[in-house]
Amino acid sequence: MSVPDGNPVPKDGKGTQVIAGFVRQRDAAESGAQPANVESAAIDRAPLQDAAPASEPPQASAIARPASEIELKLLVDADRMAHFSTAPVIATNARNKGTKKRLKSIYYDTPERALRRAGLSLRVRQSGTRFVQTVKTDAADDPLRRGEWEASVPSLDPDPALAMPFIPEKLRGQLETQPLEAVFTADIHRHTRMVDLPSGTVEIAFDQGHLTAGDRLLPVSEIELEFKSGSASTIYEIALRLAEHGAVKPSIRSKSARGFDLAADKAPPAGRPRKLRLGPSVTLDEAFATILRSCFLHLLESLPAAEDARNPEGVHQLRVSLRRLRSALDLMRSAGALSNLDTLRSEAKWLAQNLSAARDWDVFQLDTLPAIARACPSVAGFDALERLAAQRQSEAYRKAHLALDDRRCAVFLISLGGWIETRGWRNDIAPEDLGRLAEPAVNFAQRVLSEQHAKVLKRGRRFKSLSVDEVHRLRLAAKRLRYLGEFLLPLFDDRKSARKFARRLAGLQEELGAFNDMAVTASLLDGLGAEDRDSAVAAAAVAGWQARASIDAHQSLQDSWRDFTAARVPWSG
Repeated sequence: MSVPDGNPVPKDGKGTQVIAGFVRQRDAAESGAQPANVESAAIDRAPLQDAAPASEPPQASAIARPASEIELKLLVDADRMAHFSTAPVIATNARNKGTKKRLKSIYYDTPERALRRAGLSLRVRQSGTRFVQTVKTDAADDPLRRGEWEASVPSLDPDPALAMPFIPEKLRGQLETQPLEAVFTADIHRHTRMVDLPSGTVEIAFDQGHLTAGDRLLPVSEIELEFKSGSASTIYEIALRLAEHGAVKPSIRSKSARGFDLAADKAPPAGRPRKLRLGPSVTLDEAFATILRSCFLHLLESLPAAEDARNPEGVHQLRVSLRRLRSALDLMRSAGALSNLDTLRSEAKWLAQNLSAARDWDVFQLDTLPAIARACPSVAGFDALERLAAQRQSEAYRKAHLALDDRRCAVFLISLGGWIETRGWRNDIAPEDLGRLAEPAVNFAQRVLSEQHAKVLKRGRRFKSLSVDEVHRLRLAAKRLRYLGEFLLPLFDDRKSARKFARRLAGLQEELGAFNDMAVTASLLDGLGAEDRDSAVAAAAVAGWQARASIDAHQSLQDSWRDFTAARVPWSG
């Protein structure tokens, strides 16, 4: 039995936890470690942006520099770990039986969690008789890429002085005045094996154990694949073959993130998409890579909260990430015929469709119904209607979790990650269109944004007389333009007109979304099937309230449309 990520079980519980992370990349330091040998023809990465140390550490000989690393983690059920360790792809290609070790780690922070809030973690790990202190930091724009600095220490107690060179200056004073405290521990049994395929070499670690914070315990069961040499596609090749062997789940949640949420007894956060950074001189190929990585990261960051189900924003953000991904894939179609786009887009649509009902019932239960019930205190039956809606909401979440647990979902995520990592569109695109990838992305952006903007204006023509279906089509066109704007407007030097246009477009989409929510509410009520007179009366009250509200909403929508059409487009120059 698996337990949703982030939902701890008691120490004496019998449940198993599925936990993992996804691809993590760490930049090579100026000296010391040697970067992994990646085939440049397969991967052309932008420079990593890991935070550099402010100054040389006081004990340079004790510091181990970080190596360039590409890492893929898969979460699995604990009772299936031995099954995976004997999978044919490993049993046939492993060099030997590997090594086994026990790793005990303690994670530290200040009482106010200053390091955690700054995106840092500090741990001390014991392996045999050796103790290593590690500071990790996520890159500002890419959580797949992490800075990592290590130093030998004499015990499991931390040495803040060794960490200071890698701590932002504004935090150093807090660490000097506030004592570090143990937040949680990780006790992991690791079995490591080296696997050689014709395409490359990968180190595979099977991790089982638990995280402990106070009286709460979170089991850990994950497979970690670390690229060593050859082509980085080897990682995804092995991951897909493991997915054929049994249920796996990709994720990017680190043990540190899980442990801090465990200590605070919090659900996993549902991350929003991060603002893209694209210079005006970037090529179309690099723009595609940046956009797709952004979509993929948003998707992976949303998965834990959606699976955990305690935070409804998880399903919402996961749906948003899938819509953004589909928009990005559609955008790439504008550059030429790509053979794999339809398959990837179809799988993203399948997953989104299985999440839609859960999100619709969340909005009804958390926003629509409570607001109308408060406004109509004399109407009976809202409690009965809420119980009926809760049943439908529960059924919708079961459907969503079945899709997330489906092997089809795992294969889609791994295939998508491999396609992005190796820039597979270079092989998919027709030879006559290949040259476009080297052209400036800003030229492509001007054409695409102009075409979609014209489509929105066309669908909004004679706005006041639009039917409900026509408003719906306008909403879809505006939503696509908004996603394209998020992807491509950064190419225009973040000029003031781009920010103003984006704000007005966002305002229009929000008004169109609110209008659409009313139509969704009507469809939910039609299928609800009130069990008694009171719940039927309450349902009628909701329908009447929404019908009246739609009149006011239409005026607000007209105002937003007028503001949008008056906005100067930033790509016109």
